Amino acid sequence: MPAMPEGLPIDHTKSLNGTMAPYAEQVLICTGKDDWLSKIEDENSGDNLAADIKELMGRGGMFSDPYHNVSILNSSFPSTIPARSEIQSTSAYLVPSFKYIPFLPRVSFDSVQALVKGYLLPTKLHPAHDNLSPIHKDRLLRSEDQGRMLYGVQDVKDVLVLVCGHGGRDMRCGVLGPVLREEFERELASRDFTVLKDPVEIHHETLDQPHEIGTRNEGGEAKSSARVGLISHIGGHKFAGNVILYIPPGAKTADGKAHELAGCGIWYGRVEPRHVDGIIRETVLGGRVIEDLFRGGIRQGGEILRL
Repeated sequence: MPAMPEGLPIDHTKSLNGTMAPYAEQVLICTGKDDWLSKIEDENSGDNLAADIKELMGRGGMFSDPYHNVSILNSSFPSTIPARSEIQSTSAYLVPSFKYIPFLPRVSFDSVQALVKGYLLPTKLHPAHDNLSPIHKDRLLRSEDQGRMLYGVQDVKDVLVLVCGHGGRDMRCGVLGPVLREEFERELASRDFTVLKDPVEIHHETLDQPHEIGTRNEGGEAKSSARVGLISHIGGHKFAGNVILYIPPGAKTADGKAHELAGCGIWYGRVEPRHVDGIIRETVLGGRVIEDLFRGGIRQGGEILRL
């Protein structure tokens, strides 16, 4: 096990519980990179998916709604490669919806609007919007028809381990993030998880059939799989290492029982390499929250978890 890097100013005094900012959905943009500029929307001179989504959903945007917080993060996960490799396309995970959107063409603002309108807007508006006109209300509500414009969308069956590694924003996460990613990958593999690193493959000839992302063993049974990625700033650098665990719906515990945290996202802070084994044993395999590390959590329907 690697040692905890020395000299990092970590806050060990403040209670972690409740330090997660509430949100309805997280968008994990697959950049294939391990670090980004301090503001992720400035990457590539502003030509990027995070900037496009924020233009639509941020303050002043067409779908801006202060009562519906969508967290937009860059991740180190690689994007799916389109069948025609000359097409520039970005992929994204949506959690806790546990959806994977493989193809968001860079030149198509229609696809970004389909992502926002079809998957990210609320299905029900906050009562504060009661006085809006019917047209304005309709614009702020989700439209599943719009979501159907995006093809190849998958259900996610992998455990997702997200580690803040945003060195371009704060040195603490920049130093600790890669160390924790390596330790999570090593420990998951030692517990018979398939640790996936390659891009998600989409078989274009069967795109019209329902799919799920996951792996199967030689007998055709579903095998536990996981992806460990670095992500951009989630708030609370002083609590590094910051880790979010997304346990997919339908997950089972190590002894085959229903997983209490299936479909949930669990935020941990002050995670050190020595904690990784216990996090996998207790939370990923056991379905239990570790109170000492708990910053907050979310259920699949958007309900915030509290201790």
